[in-house]
Amino acid sequence: MRAKGFLVPFLVVLAALLLPGGVLAGDIATFQNLGFSPDANTMMFAQYGVSQKSSFPYAEVYVVDVPSNRFVPGGVRTATYKNAVEPGQSGLGALFALLGEAGELVRKHRIDHTLTGRLVYILLNGEEPKHDLEFRDFQTGLRYRITLIQQSRGSGSAVEASFHLQVSIEKSGGGTTTHTVGLPDYWRKGVKRYRIKQVTLAPDNRSLVFVIEREEIDNGGDNIRYMVETLRPAG
Repeated sequence: MRAKGFLVPFLVVLAALLLPGGVLAGDIATFQNLGFSPDANTMMFAQYGVSQKSSFPYAEVYVVDVPSNRFVPGGVRTATYKNAVEPGQSGLGALFALLGEAGELVRKHRIDHTLTGRLVYILLNGEEPKHDLEFRDFQTGLRYRITLIQQSRGSGSAVEASFHLQVSIEKSGGGTTTHTVGLPDYWRKGVKRYRIKQVTLAPDNRSLVFVIEREEIDNGGDNIRYMVETLRPAG
């Protein structure tokens, strides 16, 4: 997908979500948007995969408070299931199992798995990652400019990296707001670099969810993991 003025066709998006990406030899997780609450105040997402070292499937489920860009209390669930999977399997069963165990979390935060918002940008497998994005949402008339700013230091097992996003939102009738998303001074140990994987507009047509791909060092090959940052502009 081009970063400027283009909304992703549904079938391309679906294929990209179902196929794990990456060209590295390590453990590559798959990201899954699990939906928002009707008021878009909370969002659930997951990542799942198969451990390269043990062949055990794992899953992680998160619920985020969108306005504050923080996890809700008790909103992180993780599990590894000690039934080794065969080569070529994605570990999706681990996500199904964990979701079954997290039913109370889904109900408490009114997560509707059918309310996944609108995907307005995705980094497709094989594309060169972009640090600067610019696109228009034709439904709202807003133009977005997003810059990923990251730093890294150290090498080998001592590597660590930090990042944040600079987000500019321009209204069709004029007027621009700017926002800093993330923690510029927070260094994550073992992380080599970050990439913007997806940008989703929440069902309220205001809040943005940025899916960030983390490349983490591992002695078996670099791993891929995901996190999200959220932004709800005032007004």
